[in-house]
Amino acid sequence: MKKFALIVAGGKGLRMGGELPKQFIPLIDKPVLMHTLQTFYQWDVSCEIILVIPEEHAAYWKMLCEELNFTIPHTVVFGGETRWKSVKNGLLQIREEGYVAVHDGVRPFVSREVITDCFSAAQEFGAAIPVIPVIESVREIISENESKLFDRERLRIVQTPQVFQTEILKKSYEHSYNKSFTDDASVVEAAGYKVQLVRGNPENIKITTPVDLKVAEMLGQKLL
Repeated sequence: MKKFALIVAGGKGLRMGGELPKQFIPLIDKPVLMHTLQTFYQWDVSCEIILVIPEEHAAYWKMLCEELNFTIPHTVVFGGETRWKSVKNGLLQIREEGYVAVHDGVRPFVSREVITDCFSAAQEFGAAIPVIPVIESVREIISENESKLFDRERLRIVQTPQVFQTEILKKSYEHSYNKSFTDDASVVEAAGYKVQLVRGNPENIKITTPVDLKVAEMLGQKLL
């Protein structure tokens, strides 16, 4: 089974503030993005890594790799205006049948067990995503002055990696873009495929805001 990891880091990280996108911000000893690539490489060295980054930061990424002696094999692809376009650009690099994990570049703490479980479920069902339970109370807005409690037992928080049979994901991305596409699972479901849920790990946070970065620094002391 040929395995691919499509690491999506094409965003500009505006919610983090500052000029440097969040995927390049240092975490412990190296940028967040390097930790993410290292996780997949250590999980399986035969997994082919495709990295999607903004074209304007390609030279900066090359410099970081040289300065930090980062030698994990990977192919660099330039991102698009949306995450959907960035993933589509990355898929063009996959010319063999197998299974592809699409993963947020700013999720460095996904466990190896979750990666394995997602690939295993994708082999059986064609598409699999990791989720975790909602632990806080959730309310649904009815109108400006009215809301009601929503049953959190029916909700799950979606994570990455989202793993798919390559043919399924490629066919799904042949359809036109829709603003309702929030992740790859939503693209695949819109194309008529079903998605299997796999239990994720709580530490698999997405580093998006300064608060997230502080939490990641604490997690990093224990996990990296």
